[in-house]
Amino acid sequence: MSELAKAKGQCLCGSVKLSTSTASANVGACHCSMCRQWNGGPWMAVDCGTAVEVEGGSDLKTYDSSEWAERGFCQACGTALFYRLKESGQYIVSAGLLNIESDLNFDHQVFIDEKPSYYCFANETKDMTGAEVFAIFGG
Repeated sequence: MSELAKAKGQCLCGSVKLSTSTASANVGACHCSMCRQWNGGPWMAVDCGTAVEVEGGSDLKTYDSSEWAERGFCQACGTALFYRLKESGQYIVSAGLLNIESDLNFDHQVFIDEKPSYYCFANETKDMTGAEVFAIFGG
């Protein structure tokens, strides 16, 4: 994973803040039905590993979206913040939150088999089906 030095971000209202020193320089798009329902379209995200600090007091909420992962959001403004794998503690963070947007490279798409036909990206990316993702990461 190509890493950037440090990244910080916050929700729309500023109530929930996060920081990491292990943000990947690569952005991925998830086309699974849950991400599309959660975000209104494909979810653009960055793998930040396990070294993520989240501050948010009572406005940080999580939703157990599956047996293996939870989704974090701000209950005050509704910003989708992260997807966290329960077993490893790995954070996948919304790319638009991070202050490193100009340094990011869109290079992969997951659950490409669930992508609806009404949109597509022009970038050449590594594409994985849901089955391929689960074979690599479990779940």
